[in-house]
Amino acid sequence: MNKIVVLTEKPFASDAVNKMSDIAKAEKFDIKFVENYKTKEEAYEGVKDAEALIVRSDIVDKDLISHAPNLKIVVRAGAGYDNIDLNACTERKIVVMNTPGQNSNAVAELALALMLYTARNFFDGSSGIELKGKTLGLHGFGYTAKALAELVKGFNMKLYGHRRSANEEEYKQFNVTKANSIEELYKSCQFISLHIPANDNTIKSINYNLLSLMPKNAVLVNTARKELIDEDGLLKMFAERPDFKYVTDIAPNCKDVLNEKYPGRYYATPKKLGAQTKEANNNAGLAAVKQIIAFFNNGDTTFQVNK
Repeated sequence: MNKIVVLTEKPFASDAVNKMSDIAKAEKFDIKFVENYKTKEEAYEGVKDAEALIVRSDIVDKDLISHAPNLKIVVRAGAGYDNIDLNACTERKIVVMNTPGQNSNAVAELALALMLYTARNFFDGSSGIELKGKTLGLHGFGYTAKALAELVKGFNMKLYGHRRSANEEEYKQFNVTKANSIEELYKSCQFISLHIPANDNTIKSINYNLLSLMPKNAVLVNTARKELIDEDGLLKMFAERPDFKYVTDIAPNCKDVLNEKYPGRYYATPKKLGAQTKEANNNAGLAAVKQIIAFFNNGDTTFQVNK
């Protein structure tokens, strides 16, 4: 019987846990939940008999996998997988997967909520603006960006998008105008929503030079990763552009400065909230279990990210 360990410092909802357990047991897989662990030692002890591992934002590094000698697959229940050391897993011939698209609607709804909150001046009682007719740039054009494009149809926003690998038909399907470069995207849009992963090419790529291209009353929405932002550039943008606002569900390291010096122009949720819905919780957890079962039963590696 294959052993699945769900290692979650931030646990799945109880409904998701029950459904994940039911799916695993129906397929004769053993599943164990290691939740709310406080130390690395607790995590190491929890994974020692794992053949498959499901995590959320939990760190999977060389030290952790060294304590799981039988580990064959790690699934990140979500889209981003920068919390997993891909090289270390590849060296051990451990397959790493994510669950793309399962959290997309939840993150897209949060991005829209942040846009509305900003447009109405954080509900401070003053006159704000409407989203209707405004320009929205989708930096990245994957599952979440497409979900956001669907959501804002009713607001009649003008949509622009940029992703190197996207084709013309994808843009047309969602009524999105293709920006030929990132610079063109930022020049064209009052609102920019980030939907790109954190990697060697993107970390600190959202810098002053890029942000300064945005038109008057610019709003940057970040429900992706805080590492994408060059915080020195962000602070320079705040200092030089009184019309600029930044909203996010991942507070930057410079949050205290922003709160003190630029009230009414910055907002961060108390913790990362993009995937924090009952539906997303269920979707990602169930997808992770199903992908593990398909891997062991059929050799399915469809969502492998360390090829």
